[in-house]
This record gives sequence, C-alpha cells and structure tokens, in this order.
Amino acid sequence: MKSKIQFIAAFSAAVLLFACNGETPSTGETKLSGSVSIDGSSTVYPITEAVATEFMVVNPDVKVTVGESGTGGGFKKFGRGEIDINDASRPIKSSEDSAAKAEGISYIELKVAFDGLTIVVNPKNTWCRDITTDELKKLWEPAAQGVITKWNQIRPEWPAEEIHLFGAGTQSGTFDYFTEEIMGKKGDCRGDYTASEDDNVLVQGVAGDKNALGFFGIGYFEANKDKLKAVSVNGVMPSIETVKNKSYTPLGRPLFIYINSKAGARKEVQEFARFYLANGATLSQAVGFVPMTAEETTAEQAKLEEFIKTHAAAAPH
Repeated sequence: MKSKIQFIAAFSAAVLLFACNGETPSTGETKLSGSVSIDGSSTVYPITEAVATEFMVVNPDVKVTVGESGTGGGFKKFGRGEIDINDASRPIKSSEDSAAKAEGISYIELKVAFDGLTIVVNPKNTWCRDITTDELKKLWEPAAQGVITKWNQIRPEWPAEEIHLFGAGTQSGTFDYFTEEIMGKKGDCRGDYTASEDDNVLVQGVAGDKNALGFFGIGYFEANKDKLKAVSVNGVMPSIETVKNKSYTPLGRPLFIYINSKAGARKEVQEFARFYLANGATLSQAVGFVPMTAEETTAEQAKLEEFIKTHAAAAPH
C-alpha cells in the first residue's frame, strides 16, 4: 500500500542520515545468523519494520519477519510461544500474562517510543478542526450506536450529514487505549463503525470519504498527511512536541515490545533487541513517532542487559 511505501521511504532516509554522519548501525557482532519472529501492534509495526530492515543490512544472515495482527492478536501468539517478540501499543493484560505463564513463558517489557493517538478527518471536511474528549465520548460510547449518526448531533453548527466512523478493531491495543481513555472503560464502544487492526485500511477509508472520522497512531497520520487532516483534541494538536511535553492528553501513550525469555536465549534475538534500543530513537522519529530521550533509552537498555544476564544466557550457534 502507498502508506507502507511512504514508511519505507522515511526509514530509508534514516539510512542516509546514518551514512552522512559517517555512522553505521552495529550490534558489535559478526557472522550472526538465525531468525527473529515478531507480530502484534499495527501501530508499532512501522518502527519495528524499520529496525528490522536496518538490522538485516548489518546482519544479512539473520531473517527477521514482522507481522501486524494487532496487539491482542500478537499476545495470543506470544502466549503460545509462536513468536519471539510482540509489538504492543498497550501493556500486557493480566489474562494475557496468565496465558503466557500457563505455557511456561516469561518475558521482558521494553518501552521503545511514544505515540499520539490521532483523530483524523478527510481534507474536504471544512468544519471539524477541533473536538473535545467529551464530544469523542458522546460520539463513540455504546449509547451512541444508531443514535448519534450526524455531524450536527455533535455540534449544532456542523452539517446535518451522516458521519462515518473508522477505528481500531477489538484485537488492537489502540482500541483498548482509546476506549479506556475516552469512555473510561476498556472495550466500551459503539459497534457500528468500520473496524480494522490494519491502520492502512482506516487511512484509506477516511481518505476516501468526506464525512469520515477515524483514529490511529500519529505515525500513520504523518505518513499520509497529504490525504488526511488531523483534528486537535481539547485545543491541542498531536505532534512530537505536544506528546513529549505531555500537553496532548489523554491520547499520548508509550509503545512497547515484549520479548519471550526462551527466545531471548538466542544470540540473534539478544542482538536484535540491543540494536532496537540503540537505534530506535532515530528510526521511530524517521517514521513519524516520538522518540525516547537518551535517559529513557539508557534505562531500557539496563533492563535489557539484566534480562539477558538473568534469564537469557546466550545459546551457542
């Protein structure tokens, strides 16, 4: 899809940045081989895909595969031991933790970047420039289903035209986050909207419909800003700066990866995780997300090294 091509172009520019600075991302290892399997959040996908691409440039004998079945879908696979790493746009649920433990799976949670969940409309929409969290709740709560169907039911000055909603599917961490922050209860949402765990589907839906409104991560908006319009929330526009300074509330959030400790015993998984944290700030910003600070990165790197030392002694190849 075009949006994925735009993401590829964005992190290809990051490669040039490394090259122009005379820097080559390195894991400090040579002749690394094996594989790393990743699935999960479609929000985190562009960051992980960028990291995987760069990692394989440095380590061509390691095959890294990255899927995007949604945070919840990824955690199901993760809890069955089917993947090495799960991308997540929310913390693991207690039920998902229990499922993993029942299979003897332990893990580490690493923060990798920040996101601003972005409310978007079609560029031909000339009336909706700002929306409040109360209005979002009125529009998306379960009681709105079949009742709040037109723009002027949100604000009287908006047109009496049908509103068409696009949002994250129920397996998405974005769905969980949005419903908890806006409705006050995770999973509390009207059901009569176009739902998908693939943010590219939502992008295309809003881009093709003047009366559409949707939500997804800021990276997908940044990659498609030529065909979408962001809406400010409570008067604040989503951006790297407003997410960083925490003025974009309550829709700013951290993003994570979870690593299976058994998989982490493999050298290629360890080195991939090290590479992710070492280069994640540059690559996450290159694809439109909010990078961690140097101090935040150092803290996550210390967690990773302790994890490797305690639970994941390197296995021989």
